[in-house]
Amino acid sequence: MPIPVEVRLGADPHNREDAVRAAGALLAQAGHALPAYVDSLLQREKLANTFLGQGVAIPHGMIEDRHLVQSTGLAVLQVPAGVRWGDDAKQAHLVVAIAAASDEHIAVLRRLTRLMRDEALMQRLISTQDPQDIVRALTTDGEADAPAPSALEDFALGREVALSYPNGLHARPAGQWAQTAQRFAARVHVRYDQVVVDAKNVAALLSLGAGRGATLRLSAQGPDAEDALRALRAIVVRLGEEEARQAQLASFRQSQAQGLGQVLGDWQPAARQTFTGIAASPGLVIGTLVQAAGAVLQVEDHFRSAPLEAEALEQALQAALAELEAWSTQARSQGQSEQAGIFSAHAGLLRDPRLLQAVSRGIVQGHGAAWAWRQALGERVAAQRALPDTTLAARAADLQDAGDRVLRHLLGLPSEAVGGAWPADAILLADDLSPSFTAQIDPARVRGFCTASGGPTAHTAILARALGLPAVVAGGPDLLKADSGTPAILDGYRGRLYVAPSATALIEAQERIEGLARRQAEEARNRLLPATTTDGHTVEIAANVNRADQVARALEAGAEGVGLMRTEFLFLERDTVPDEEAQYLALRAMVEALGGRPLVVRTLDIGGDKQVPHLQLPVEDNPFLGVRGARLALRRDDLLLPQLRALYRAARHGPLQIMFPMISTVEEVLELRRRMAQVREELDAPEVPIGIMIEVPSAALLADRLAAHVDFFSIGTNDLTQYTLAVDRQHPELAAMADSLHPAVLRLVERTVAGARRHGRWVGVCGGLAGEPLGAALLVGLGVDELSMSVGDLGPIKALLRRHRLSELQALAQRALDLDSADEVRALGAALRSADSTEAQA
Repeated sequence: MPIPVEVRLGADPHNREDAVRAAGALLAQAGHALPAYVDSLLQREKLANTFLGQGVAIPHGMIEDRHLVQSTGLAVLQVPAGVRWGDDAKQAHLVVAIAAASDEHIAVLRRLTRLMRDEALMQRLISTQDPQDIVRALTTDGEADAPAPSALEDFALGREVALSYPNGLHARPAGQWAQTAQRFAARVHVRYDQVVVDAKNVAALLSLGAGRGATLRLSAQGPDAEDALRALRAIVVRLGEEEARQAQLASFRQSQAQGLGQVLGDWQPAARQTFTGIAASPGLVIGTLVQAAGAVLQVEDHFRSAPLEAEALEQALQAALAELEAWSTQARSQGQSEQAGIFSAHAGLLRDPRLLQAVSRGIVQGHGAAWAWRQALGERVAAQRALPDTTLAARAADLQDAGDRVLRHLLGLPSEAVGGAWPADAILLADDLSPSFTAQIDPARVRGFCTASGGPTAHTAILARALGLPAVVAGGPDLLKADSGTPAILDGYRGRLYVAPSATALIEAQERIEGLARRQAEEARNRLLPATTTDGHTVEIAANVNRADQVARALEAGAEGVGLMRTEFLFLERDTVPDEEAQYLALRAMVEALGGRPLVVRTLDIGGDKQVPHLQLPVEDNPFLGVRGARLALRRDDLLLPQLRALYRAARHGPLQIMFPMISTVEEVLELRRRMAQVREELDAPEVPIGIMIEVPSAALLADRLAAHVDFFSIGTNDLTQYTLAVDRQHPELAAMADSLHPAVLRLVERTVAGARRHGRWVGVCGGLAGEPLGAALLVGLGVDELSMSVGDLGPIKALLRRHRLSELQALAQRALDLDSADEVRALGAALRSADSTEAQA
């Protein structure tokens, strides 16, 4: 059934805001959305420019405001004279506002992008006096739906996978996809819709414009094609899970920041000017405004000879890549994996063969390397900005930033100077700040920053949060007219900048800053306190850590031990099987780094979505139901026995517990214990506690029988979910069903805890649900004794548990067990957030 389209011809709005309001009013008048949806459209415009290209803009609301949509519909505002869209000279002639109750509108958007290739037709639509011309163009199948040509083709060997990334495919995951594909000799392609690209090319991957929910086809051809597909599919899925978890955590942290920001109350300081944007990083500061716009790089076309220009290009590229590698290494050494990923992705963008080919063509045609680089880079940046997905289009800033780094070397300019003459209390103002610029900011001299454009998910905002600097983005172009040297108050909680505040306002701000500092200091002290509920129940909180050099950061963040050390990383990050000595040294280092704190080591968990090419395991039709985890260990003494020997040797240096994955029967446990006893006797090693992962329904249902033979359980909620619901987490259509909050999964957790209690065993959870606020609350309510999670989740989860009574969490868990779906369980999160909000206000 065609989507309804409302059309208003001959409109003449004053500016972009008027155009958005007019189109939104059409949606509201037709009953497609509530009137408040107009504000949501305007909020989206603050986040990102919705100009699609060829005179078309597509205003659409925020995801969180989808409840304001009554039914899917479009409203088209025809503006024959055009209306300026954004800060540049782009003119919108067709403003297509979208109210999307589901994904029904995607087909229309695809048709619209195809229509834009027909310049004659677009001109007719801009000037037509018949609204049905526009309706038919947007709703009638035809040539506009013809697939876009693709230079590459699929290979015969292929797999499909669903893209579950909340922000679509952007630079950081694309960089990791490319790095994974580059490890293999096989050619690897990725298809989205009708476009196929090279998986080893970061920029090509970004050009797909693949948003959340996209179904991708991965294909490969070559001697190790099967291994390449397995590895690429695994990284796609794993990063999707990480991104979803990070999005949930970011939302939770934002609610925490809002709770902290409630210390500000309804405070509205008096000031000469107030700019309202989007809160990108929390905090309240007083400082001096500094216009921090970078210098525009001037390029003249000087050509010497092709060999000399080619050599200059190569030297500039290598210098830029070396800088990015240094930045990435430094960030990773400081435990800042997200920041390291940004700079690694930038390096991948600079290796784009299409970009380098375009520059080479320019040089061959007689242009200087700097001029050819700027031209080719400009084309790539423009193409990225033209993507219909605004989040993906915003990643053009990363390409521009990486490219400018090379251009500076070509021009013989030093790296961009940061902070030379700034005051010690600078609040930076700019249209936007590049990730490279932001990473060099000295927090001792900069109090925060406010940008005219940008968005809260941009890499610059991520770096601001990593630096602990308050930041406001999308403050509007008038922000750049504020004078340097003017005093200001920056409110990163509510997204406001107060320029030239009154003397009273400055006093009030200082009082609130001191109040916030006292509360933050209390929270910082509390991160090392145990996770004890208000009625006295304590839950052990541990971290999922794989390397000894990561332990210090985990302990500093509040971990009480390591609840999951994955040993497969020793196998995955090398081309040969690590021998006993290599494993022993890694395990001993972990034991010693923990200094007597608990350590749970999971034995090799290979199979399913984790494949190791150098093990040369047979290809299975159903790898998740095949030889993986403990099943593999029991078939491969060459893998099991050296690892057991390394574990027992490391146990002499401190407390260590051994845990076996993928246990489904009592017989497996008995056989594993027999092999362990042999190794321990050979080494005359001390006894160590032995546990198992509860990942399949049979283990949960047999928990009371299994508990007689082990010392503890640790529930892997990710695998337990897919086996319970019979949903492959990599399935392109069903992956969204794999929700660990499904009542069926929670009931198996309850059954596991009950079985463990019959023998006095403790139960932990090391799966993704432990680090999710609602998940952690429900698990504790179900009786779980220990939660192990990513380091970034530790503080928020401990703080959450300390704010609630155990009886409250138990009641919440019982309500969840009696519901029918994961969506209904997630709705219980509102009660949890309401209680947190009440506590924050108190």
